[in-house]
Amino acid sequence: MIPFSPPRIDQKTIDAVTEVLQSGWITSGPKVRLFEQRLSEYIGGAPVLALGSWTEAAELALRWYGIGPGDEVIVPAYTYAASANIILHTGATPVFVDSLHHNCLIDPEALRECFTEKTKAVISVDLGGMPVDYAAIRQMIQDAPFTPQNENQKKLNRPLFLADAAHSFGATYEDKPLGSQADIMGFSFHAVKNLTTAEGGGLSFALPDVFEMDEVLKWFRAMSLHGQTKDAFSKTTGGWRYDIIAPGYKCNMTDIQAAIGLVELDRYAETLERRQVICEAYETALEEYEWALLPDLAYDDSQSSYHLYMLRIDGASEEQRDAIIDHITSKGVSVNVHFMPLPLLSAYKNLGYNVEDFPNAFNLYRNEISLPVYFDLNDEQVAQVIDAVVQSVEEVLA
Repeated sequence: MIPFSPPRIDQKTIDAVTEVLQSGWITSGPKVRLFEQRLSEYIGGAPVLALGSWTEAAELALRWYGIGPGDEVIVPAYTYAASANIILHTGATPVFVDSLHHNCLIDPEALRECFTEKTKAVISVDLGGMPVDYAAIRQMIQDAPFTPQNENQKKLNRPLFLADAAHSFGATYEDKPLGSQADIMGFSFHAVKNLTTAEGGGLSFALPDVFEMDEVLKWFRAMSLHGQTKDAFSKTTGGWRYDIIAPGYKCNMTDIQAAIGLVELDRYAETLERRQVICEAYETALEEYEWALLPDLAYDDSQSSYHLYMLRIDGASEEQRDAIIDHITSKGVSVNVHFMPLPLLSAYKNLGYNVEDFPNAFNLYRNEISLPVYFDLNDEQVAQVIDAVVQSVEEVLA
């Protein structure tokens, strides 16, 4: 069976983790700080904080901006639940916006109708690894009505632009590495991501100069450790005494995780190159079929991170798409679907959201099949995936 997206774990990874295990320091320490430094260099210099997951990192960003009950946060209807769950965690209200009709990215023009005086943030999503139109979204946010309610909101004086870049680490926008296009960008290093730390995530910051970044980072570091002003490693070199500045959270990254990430970062160019070759092989093979709606891998001066290859089957219903998946699986290939629009899920349906209000999101989802993309997928297996997809579509739609 060809798996869908196994992590790249080899002897280099094992040796790096073993080194940390034998070092006597396995929680947040020098490897995490080195990983943050290397991540910052990779994305062009924006400061980076490594944390326990994308979800924890992005929720901290909302809480830093003081978002809570009575506030609204705009987010695509077509995304994974984490993008909206964090809004509900703060007590704020998710306001869903539809996708573009031809791809899975947020429609910047549709944002205009979503802004109210209660809007405190916009969360964009680089679904599949393709960057959204950051410049267009920034302009919409800049022109939005806004009533600040705390010091950070007064400094920014507009809704916060938080990018869900969980899929797009390594992508480029306007020929620049992704990392400083929004006020705060959240990356994921989960096991299925291009660059993994098993579990993990990170934030990069591109806030205006009105913010003192040292103070911002100090707040985030403290709040990721219960509000504690000194982590355990710092105590070994600078004395034990600390303070708790607020009732914070527990979402720090460990040196074990960072060790895996450092290995992956060292060879990330190789990883992206292989993923691109696989996606382009799918594109070349499938573009001759009229039923194949191929995903965008680049536009203008922007390029995907090749995290997902989100094929769509023209004219297929949900039921036919699911039947095609069953046929593909029976031929020894694992595929997936990304994602059910949030209003289809019970948690959000029960809150009163209706998928009929987001027709583009539903139409993009109903015939979508994500094909395997990972470094160790060889050319023979890529050919097997293509054959399985073509045969299965023709068997179901014939």
